[in-house]
Amino acid sequence: MSSVLVVGGTSGIGLEFARMRAGRGDETVLTGRDAHRADIVAKGIGARGLALDLGRPQEIGAALAGVGRLDHLVLAGVSRDDNKVTEYDIDAALRLVTLKLVGYTEVVHVLRDRLHDDSAIVLFGGQAKERPYPGATTVATVNAGVGGLVNTLAVELAPIRVNAVHPGVVGDSPYWQAKPERVLAALRTETPTGRLATMADVVDAVEFLLRNGSVNAVELAVDGGWLLG
Repeated sequence: MSSVLVVGGTSGIGLEFARMRAGRGDETVLTGRDAHRADIVAKGIGARGLALDLGRPQEIGAALAGVGRLDHLVLAGVSRDDNKVTEYDIDAALRLVTLKLVGYTEVVHVLRDRLHDDSAIVLFGGQAKERPYPGATTVATVNAGVGGLVNTLAVELAPIRVNAVHPGVVGDSPYWQAKPERVLAALRTETPTGRLATMADVVDAVEFLLRNGSVNAVELAVDGGWLLG
């Protein structure tokens, strides 16, 4: 049995990963911004829930005080930010930059003494870094920054392995399921595999990055070759 913490595990891909790990009997802790929701969601899958807001990094240490020794750490917390240079929302930009780059780093800092030589970490980025869209000004920038963060953490934390997963369009995720079918159909035609990535695909990719002891400082795209479309 392994121990795993999923930061941002109350919905979407983070929840699916936590569900998989708890379902196979691993000691699983998930976090969400709301304590009640985190507790309810966690109990529903046989995990433990904690309240943690990546956008408030000064409070992360206290939030994680009860977390013990960890084999795996998954930083899946994300925020959807629609921000354009022509209509720049500074507050929204600061929250997203803080959430992913400062918040992710502070979680690792806080948990450093609870990780061991065989531990592994996976950070979530996204393919907007390679294929930005109108409104992705901050999202694309921050997801590109995840690559730099992976590299520096892999060097500083060695021999602990640190990798990133960059999902493309995840067709069955809550965000994309809310889009019109015509939008998803068009995206399928742009994807060489003829199908959109699924949450199960991303979960499998995260598990691979955690499991394989020779994969380190890798940024793994899970997009069906979408960037080639």
